[in-house]
Amino acid sequence: MNIGMIGGGGVAQTLGAALIGNGHDVVLGLRAVDDAALTKERRGGLPLRDWIARTGGRVAPLPEAAAHGAIVVNATTGGGSLEALALAGAANLAGKVLVDVANPLDFSQGMPPFLDPRYSGPTSLGEQIQAAFPEARVVKAFNTIAAAVMVDPALIPGDHDLFIAGNDAEAKAAVTRLAQDEFGWRHVVDLGDIVGARGTEALLPIWVRLMGLTGGVRHNLHLGRG
Repeated sequence: MNIGMIGGGGVAQTLGAALIGNGHDVVLGLRAVDDAALTKERRGGLPLRDWIARTGGRVAPLPEAAAHGAIVVNATTGGGSLEALALAGAANLAGKVLVDVANPLDFSQGMPPFLDPRYSGPTSLGEQIQAAFPEARVVKAFNTIAAAVMVDPALIPGDHDLFIAGNDAEAKAAVTRLAQDEFGWRHVVDLGDIVGARGTEALLPIWVRLMGLTGGVRHNLHLGRG
């Protein structure tokens, strides 16, 4: 399958490498592809020139990556997601499953971060992406876990959950299959329509707090039912 990644940081690199390892054709999309972009240090990831050499993946301008993907993944920082997707092009996203992995965290006051008020309260980043790109089939997913756990849930022993939300049932089914077949997820919890993104994005302050408690990023939540 052709998969386009919007973004070139650690999350995009981790997801992309895992999908390439499973035989998929992945293109990471950047605003500009030049020597500076390919050699700069990437938070949570490699310089992209090294990532390309290690994985055999490709890097291209945002519109090309979006056009390439049968599925497109938004792996940008939350505050820059709408702009990056606009640069990728609405026509390149139309009709496609758009997996929104981003979180609208504001680090302007240092740690711990808080939810950016532009994308919280009576809305969410996932909802605003769906509103801005109505022909895309947005599914909020993978945003409540660290990148390594996204592609290898067995890093956390025992039962834990992947939460998804979106308006399109077929799109959510496609993301569920991707999570289960490519990464080995056993527990996927469907939170309903894209308004469910308010809940998963609001979990991030708790997740960050747990990071301080556990001293790492290999933790997740599980829905217990009585």
